[in-house]
Amino acid sequence: MSDTALLIIDLQNDYFPGGRFPLEGTDAAAAKAGELLALAREAGVGVVHVRHEMAGEDSPFFTRGTPGAEIHASLAPQEGEPVVVKEEVNAFLRTDLDSLLRGQGVNRLVIAGAMSHMCVDAASRAALDLGYEVTLAHDATATLPLAFNGTEVPAPAVQAAMMAALEFAGAKVVPASEAAAVLRG
Repeated sequence: MSDTALLIIDLQNDYFPGGRFPLEGTDAAAAKAGELLALAREAGVGVVHVRHEMAGEDSPFFTRGTPGAEIHASLAPQEGEPVVVKEEVNAFLRTDLDSLLRGQGVNRLVIAGAMSHMCVDAASRAALDLGYEVTLAHDATATLPLAFNGTEVPAPAVQAAMMAALEFAGAKVVPASEAAAVLRG
């Protein structure tokens, strides 16, 4: 049994073109995450999917029970791959993610998903706080432009700032091609 797992966070239909909350670069990020997913399956490495759901028809996206809240078909879980459903930004908060990973003997995570500045950030930081070794595949993540105090921040700058901050916090931030080596063991 491997001590490593691939954690795919919130690559759900609403984040893709045509969804209720499309991000920049979601298709490209999903393609890289798909490469990691195929490799993990081939190598027998555990895969955990995280799906965010929001209650209420007035939710901005990921409304429970809608097609937008479903994991994108390109990354659909296979039988036996757990799906952790969360209602918070942090995938570890009020879910069984930590106990699931520990029960499988996992202490190293390769992370892909969205949004870089929200759920990927929160899960990566929580994983580091919980003692996991975190490898973040930066090109297998997506975000969007933001604004603060009258300053517009384009998506590539948001992405760079988040990856720099997570690397500073202790994550190993690398392209998916390098994260693949972690999955191979």
